[in-house]
Amino acid sequence: MSSAAEARYRIDAPNSAPRAIKVIALDPRSERVVKNLAQGRWNRATFFTASAFGSAPKQGESFSGWLSDLAGRTKNLIEEIDSADLVVMVATAGENAQAASLIGEACSLKRVMTTGLIMGSTDVSDETLSKTLAQLRPWALMLVIASAEEYIQDMLTALRA
Repeated sequence: MSSAAEARYRIDAPNSAPRAIKVIALDPRSERVVKNLAQGRWNRATFFTASAFGSAPKQGESFSGWLSDLAGRTKNLIEEIDSADLVVMVATAGENAQAASLIGEACSLKRVMTTGLIMGSTDVSDETLSKTLAQLRPWALMLVIASAEEYIQDMLTALRA
């Protein structure tokens, strides 16, 4: 604002509350990174793994047990997404990220925003990276290729995790 007249439009309330962010590792290599990140200090971020996903649930079955918290306890995917403002899926280039389709579909049904972070892109060919991108692209509203593991932490900070 540059004048007293503009000052009357100033909102004096604090910024909005931190987002409830669910960070989900999609493969064993990203699981290690997510576990390391979980040791940090975060506002309202919770960390999970989905590397043990099997096939999709049959008609009438729930998604219960499809996520694991970092202590190894199974969590209901839908319940976790219900309490989220944003779901961040972390994958490693060249690894299987098919769990992204199940998580992304559930997020889509619940209207929860999604972000995909792919790490390890410098270690693989463009073709291999493209395969991982193809698994995440339909399910991530924002998709980022991280050049280093530290970039994942920076992204979570930028997302107010």
